[in-house]
Amino acid sequence: MDLFGAHAVFGFAPQSELHLLWKTREPISALPPFPIAATTTFADCPDELDAFVVGAVPADVIADDEVIAFVRRQASRARYVIGICGGVLLLGAAGLLNGRRATTNFHVLDALAEFGARPVGGGEVVIDGNLYTAGPATGGFEAALLVLAELRGAEAAKHVELTIEYHPRAPFGVGTPALAGPALTKEVLAAHAWFFDPCKDAARAAYGRGR
Repeated sequence: MDLFGAHAVFGFAPQSELHLLWKTREPISALPPFPIAATTTFADCPDELDAFVVGAVPADVIADDEVIAFVRRQASRARYVIGICGGVLLLGAAGLLNGRRATTNFHVLDALAEFGARPVGGGEVVIDGNLYTAGPATGGFEAALLVLAELRGAEAAKHVELTIEYHPRAPFGVGTPALAGPALTKEVLAAHAWFFDPCKDAARAAYGRGR
């Protein structure tokens, strides 16, 4: 889900070359679960990307030293780095948040400080130099539109925004903890702790190994 918004934005920009990256091109299960296959392997990834986008991944991927090394290498060479939702944890695990303002989803926001980041809540895209971080769902669209404006100009980004008719309107108005209130927020946190707690633990361990 996190990558598809950014993929749509960059995909509708003319003369864009997009890469879905993984170790192999074998189908894997994405998040939320559905089959997906990479178009480009880590070994074949171009050295310098205009935008390197990282979305949420499960704990075993965050714990993978090969993945951490790849993320660190590509982020160091990319013009812009976009972290969406739990993908920001992977950036933290790779040591890429030190001293930088960053946001993510409300499940893991408080943990960002453990990776040297300055956590920012509120649901907006947070920009710190070439690092753009955002929450899930709409965050992928919005961070990518802002980066596209930097790469191609505001008019190009506006063209894509209208092309995809990006104008989100939440049906129930509970899309942030502040809007949802304490009871629903507590319920949702508990419902997804099985996923995010191991992710935080894996990120802490990977970050510790890299120090």
